[in-house]
Amino acid sequence: MSLTDKVVLVTGGSRGLGREMVLAFAAAGADVVIAGRKLDGCVALADEVKNAHGRRALPIACNVSEWDQCDALVEAAYAEFGRVDVLVNNAGMSLLYPSLDQVTEAMFDKVVGVNLKGPFRLSALVATRMAAGAGGSIVNISSIEAARPEPLAVPYAAAKAGLNALTAGLAQTYGPKVRVNTIQCGPFETDIAKAWPDELRAALTDHNAMGRVGRPDEIVGAALYFATEASSFCTGATLALDGGWR
Repeated sequence: MSLTDKVVLVTGGSRGLGREMVLAFAAAGADVVIAGRKLDGCVALADEVKNAHGRRALPIACNVSEWDQCDALVEAAYAEFGRVDVLVNNAGMSLLYPSLDQVTEAMFDKVVGVNLKGPFRLSALVATRMAAGAGGSIVNISSIEAARPEPLAVPYAAAKAGLNALTAGLAQTYGPKVRVNTIQCGPFETDIAKAWPDELRAALTDHNAMGRVGRPDEIVGAALYFATEASSFCTGATLALDGGWR
C-alpha cells in the first residue's frame, strides 16, 4: 500500500486520528498537507514528518466550517505541490448541550459546518481537479453516531449521516477517476477520551465485541487501504471501524 511521491491532504491533521494518519501516509512515501485550526500543532507535526520520514509537509491553519478558508486551503495545497492525490476529511467536532431545545442556531451551524459543510466544499474543489487530471481518492471519517445516534449527539449524528450520504453522491459524481469512501469510526482513545467519565468509558467498552475502545493507530490500516490502489475497485463504501459495535 505505497503512496510514494503522492500528495495527501488531511484536515484535523495535527492531533488524534488525523495525526496518526499523517504519520502513516508520510511513512508510506507521501508528502502531506496538515490542516488544523491551530497552526502551532500543524507546524510541530510537519517538523516531525520531515525529521522522521524525510517527506515534505505543509502546515496550514484552517477552520473547515468557513467556506473561504476551505478555498484558501485548497489553493495553498495546489500552489505548493501542484496536485492533491488523496483528501482525508477528518476534522470533526460535537458540542455538549443539556437538551435539544437548548441547542442554539450557532451551535447547530458550527457542528454542521465542521462535519458536513467543510467536507462538501473541500471535496467538490479537490475532486473536480482530480477528475480533470490523474484521478485520486477521498476518504471521509464518519462515526457510528451516523447510524446509531445517542441523545447527547443528535446534531453531530445528523451531520455525520449527511457525510455518509455525501460519500455515495461524490462517488457517483466524480467516478470513475475519483474514488470516495468512508471510515465509520467507533470510540477511539484520542485526547478527547481524557474527558470521558468512568461510566461512559465502561458503557463504550461494553457495547462492542472487542471489549475496549480503539487505539489511534488502529485507523491506519483502513486509511491506507482507501488512500492507495489496494482499494482500486472500491468506491461509495462505508467501512465500520468500531470494534464490533452492538
